[in-house]
Amino acid sequence: MADLLPPISIVRPPVIEIGAGSLAKVGSFAAARGGTTLVVADAFNAGRVDRLGLAGPVVVFGTVKPEPDIPNLEQLVALADRVRPSVVIGFGGGSAMDLAKLAVVLTGSGLDVRGIAGVGKAPERSAALVQVPTTAGTGSEAGIRALVTDPATRNKVAVESRSMLADLAVLDPELTFSVPPAVTAATGVDALAHCVEAFTSRRAHPLIDVYALEGIRLVGRFLKRAVTDGDDVAARTGLAVASLYGGFCLGPVNTTAGHAVSYPLGTRHGIPHGLANALIFPHVLAFNAPAVPEKTALVLEALGVPDGKSVFDGAYRFCERLGIDMRLSAAGVPADDLDAMAAEAHAIRRLLDFNPRDIGKDEIRALYQAAY
Repeated sequence: MADLLPPISIVRPPVIEIGAGSLAKVGSFAAARGGTTLVVADAFNAGRVDRLGLAGPVVVFGTVKPEPDIPNLEQLVALADRVRPSVVIGFGGGSAMDLAKLAVVLTGSGLDVRGIAGVGKAPERSAALVQVPTTAGTGSEAGIRALVTDPATRNKVAVESRSMLADLAVLDPELTFSVPPAVTAATGVDALAHCVEAFTSRRAHPLIDVYALEGIRLVGRFLKRAVTDGDDVAARTGLAVASLYGGFCLGPVNTTAGHAVSYPLGTRHGIPHGLANALIFPHVLAFNAPAVPEKTALVLEALGVPDGKSVFDGAYRFCERLGIDMRLSAAGVPADDLDAMAAEAHAIRRLLDFNPRDIGKDEIRALYQAAY
């Protein structure tokens, strides 16, 4: 029975609203539950909370960091402990949505995020959860994982629990019109990386491959259009769906070496997560290609890479055409930190153990050097 598919668990938000104007669903959802609504947002989105159409008491936590750490989360939980919201809304990119997830399980619990790290350790949620992404990259609205950085170790603390599944996810492409071209490009490659890494993972599953490959195609079709014209509603909608599909890939399969190698760029040097993934993407895709040649060919085809291009050149050129400076040095990474970064990335076994090709610390170091 070796041809049997491996067991898989699929978890999705019960309601996902997609399309221009769908933001109106948020206010009615919150109103039906009454009580106080807590909005978790970065500084920019905190300034446009009125677009959510909320009635009744509203409290805004508007200081989500681009790469949130445990102190940032603790500030949010302290606020939530005081106001005891009935609804929590993650309003922003993956950072805001991840903190919103953690807030609904930590509020009133007396627990620390380190104590619930891992799978299935979080308590039941204290409030309803709504996720409203304002970028198209992380797919965090779709899943049950959240990550924050531990400043003591400079590593990501990962929590996975069905208690963090959104009751409602709203993907309104009009919210992404204001995203600058550079951020559109970087977050779009993050969505791409989620799909590609799940598609080529040792844990890849045919059911998830369907989402992964279509997500890659959507990025290939629409990302350059959205970078060129931020008001292209069709392109923005296509990227929102690609990001959602990337989120679908994260739960049952997850990412591999691309994310492991990119994490130290954020935790050690503050490089935004999407950009970190873009800088690493062509290098890891090319490294893994010998282990998964057929799937790699499908990735290049989905991205519109011309026949005859090498894997690295095709992927690199795809990112470069988006206006991304693909050098680690340009992003401010110091050359004398590559060894420490390689050691840190190599220790992220929860991802590297499922990479399609074994990768050692020296090989990670070589990838950083090539990207420098």
